[in-house]
Amino acid sequence: MRNFAAQNKKTMAEFKIGDKVNFLSTVGGGKVTKIIDSRMVMVEVEDGFEIPTLITDLVLDYRSMPAPSKQQQAVDKVQKEVQAKQLLEQQQAEDARKGGLRRFAKEAEKEGIYMAFVPHEQQWILTGSLDVILVNHTPYEMLYTFTIKEEDKFVNVDYGQIDKFEKIVIETISRDDLEYWLNGVVQAILTTETSDCVLLPLNAPFSLRVGRFMKEGSYLPSGVLGEKSVMICLSELIALKHGDGDFTRIMKEGVGSQALAKTLVKQEAPIDKHKTAPGEAVVDLHIGELVDNILGLSSHDMFKIQTDYFKKMLDSAITAEYTKVTFIHGVGNGVLKNAVIEELKHYENTENRMASIAKFGVGAIDVIITEKGK
Repeated sequence: MRNFAAQNKKTMAEFKIGDKVNFLSTVGGGKVTKIIDSRMVMVEVEDGFEIPTLITDLVLDYRSMPAPSKQQQAVDKVQKEVQAKQLLEQQQAEDARKGGLRRFAKEAEKEGIYMAFVPHEQQWILTGSLDVILVNHTPYEMLYTFTIKEEDKFVNVDYGQIDKFEKIVIETISRDDLEYWLNGVVQAILTTETSDCVLLPLNAPFSLRVGRFMKEGSYLPSGVLGEKSVMICLSELIALKHGDGDFTRIMKEGVGSQALAKTLVKQEAPIDKHKTAPGEAVVDLHIGELVDNILGLSSHDMFKIQTDYFKKMLDSAITAEYTKVTFIHGVGNGVLKNAVIEELKHYENTENRMASIAKFGVGAIDVIITEKGK
């Protein structure tokens, strides 16, 4: 109550004749009838008596104030809508920075934390803008800070959280700005609800030479990114694992594993919501099945949503040891079907064939997973 009162006290200049007020030191209140001086006003109480009262003992009776006008209500509504739109746009912009990794790609990098410089122009590798990307190629969520060195000080340019097996675009830079991004530090903490070991924090300084970015040979294909990039391994996952006594030995050697297994609860995989039979699923990639409202989405936006969902479901199916997933791509102009087939070239131990025409017509493809994911 005292904090509330302190927030609502007014100075003499703010009180005016006619204001309805409440007393702080006693029950009741009245109406201001006269401004006596800088510290005191005259208050008329309910029975008609006027009482000189210190301003510090008064608070406005907000219940007596008129309700907002319809015009003000309309203004408040617009302000709330603008704020909600800004928050939505900020969240959409943040989500657009993130993307999944090709976990099961051929020649995928070892699990760990990486940073990469990825050219937008993959055909003309030495020209155009680059994305500075932080890669969390681990089965853990990651809290991170990304700092660059400017002369004699360090400037934090980004911080946040990345989900497991996910990448985030820290910044898109021009070639002219490249030199400012070649020295810095990435710090990170891997988090999980349960683990067989203690996960050490990452503190990884990096220092690169600008000349490295002037050579085509420096841009190598990345398995998890699926693009050519200058990629730096900040730390392999195994280097961040620190054994913790007998519990680690039990987990590694399998001692008491049956008893331990009873305490572990298997989490539902994303692919499970499309499950049609043991080890099998059907995923409809039509845009209407993936988003509630396509208003404002360009054809490029919709295509990206469809291909990202395809990769997410296929990765989940491999992890969950499914044997077959049917992807319904539709007929259309064949762009989505071709993209699916092209993407499958990056996955080992998968085969594809046309799905049952009787069930799906000519608009679906079966992906056969010939070996369990590791």
